[in-house]
Amino acid sequence: MANQKRPLSPFMLGQTYRFQITSFMSLMHRASGVALAVSAFGFSWWIMSLALGGSYAECAMAVTASIPGKIVLFLISLALMYHLFNGIRHLAWDLGLGFKIPQVYRSGYLVQALTVIVTAAIWAVALFGGAA
Repeated sequence: MANQKRPLSPFMLGQTYRFQITSFMSLMHRASGVALAVSAFGFSWWIMSLALGGSYAECAMAVTASIPGKIVLFLISLALMYHLFNGIRHLAWDLGLGFKIPQVYRSGYLVQALTVIVTAAIWAVALFGGAA
């Protein structure tokens, strides 16, 4: 093979391809789906612990009340909101809406903004404005 000054594989970001919002959104949709599937096991453990009561329930509540537990819950809620809004975007695509490049970018930025705003609102209510 001749000694050439070009990449051998097209997968190298920065050299051959520019990272785009569409590829980022696709990757994050898949990652958030996997994260939600994995978190379903943790949620099942939490529900079972509460149902068993006693020291099991105390352990479950201690885990969710801890700082690492709250961080995990925040990340799960972030993944849930992202997956929800991006799923709605995909449903619009299934209807044939929003395929023009400016619309794709606009809907992508809208999904990201809604994810941050709604997740922040949920956590603001959870941390500071709970039910009386």
